[in-house]
Amino acid sequence: MNDSVLVERNGAVTLVTLNRPDRLNAFSTDMTKRLSAAFEAAEHDKSCRAILVTGAGRGFCAGQDLSERAVAPGNAARVDVGHSIETRFNPLIRRMRACAKPIVVAVNGVAAGAGANFALAGDIVLAAKSASFIQSFVKIGLMPDCGGTWFLPHHLGPARALALALTAEPLPAEKAADWGLIWKAVDDADLMPQALALAQKLSAQSPQALAAIKHAVHAAASRTLDAALDHERDAQRELGYGADFAEGVAAFLEKRAPKFG
Repeated sequence: MNDSVLVERNGAVTLVTLNRPDRLNAFSTDMTKRLSAAFEAAEHDKSCRAILVTGAGRGFCAGQDLSERAVAPGNAARVDVGHSIETRFNPLIRRMRACAKPIVVAVNGVAAGAGANFALAGDIVLAAKSASFIQSFVKIGLMPDCGGTWFLPHHLGPARALALALTAEPLPAEKAADWGLIWKAVDDADLMPQALALAQKLSAQSPQALAAIKHAVHAAASRTLDAALDHERDAQRELGYGADFAEGVAAFLEKRAPKFG
């Protein structure tokens, strides 16, 4: 059996690939464990400066593999879905959001259910024009998880968030980009070259600045403007004392590319 998650290195970029193409990369218990381990390893690997996530085959991720759950009429109440959320999915999403390194997600096909919201947990999301995002939970009597009830209204507003969650209507990649749910939609053949180039570009930037930007922007949703201004002051002070700022200024004045530590 192939590993459910493949991890490769391309320079300073760690490439994480969901690898169950025969199941449209649906989440298994093994896959979520391996994903968490991959993000943890990349976060602690000093030679890794950015992370790129994609799916093998024709789909990005079809969500939870329902064949793992013994659900049938009469015994549904015995299936504790909340347990898998608490022990598998919530820690995975929290790890991604807390990771100091930028996470680029390349959605190469359908991203449904937990797979859609797993993609949205990344920092910059690109999608092939043939891809789509589907909040398919209602079709099986559930509600969005993996952060979906937070990501959708914060990116799209409550009207669009509710409509997507209540109808399970597919959202094509180009419309997702137009609505501001993702960074951009690109031609299918250009997805991985553009995603890799973006991850490589990020890997050449100041790690301290990237981490500070990521933290501040993700935290802004729960902050007032005054709190954000205070945080910017404190974080900028710390960055200003750092070696990356000194190197960036020197490189600018010397008209050369910076070499961040």
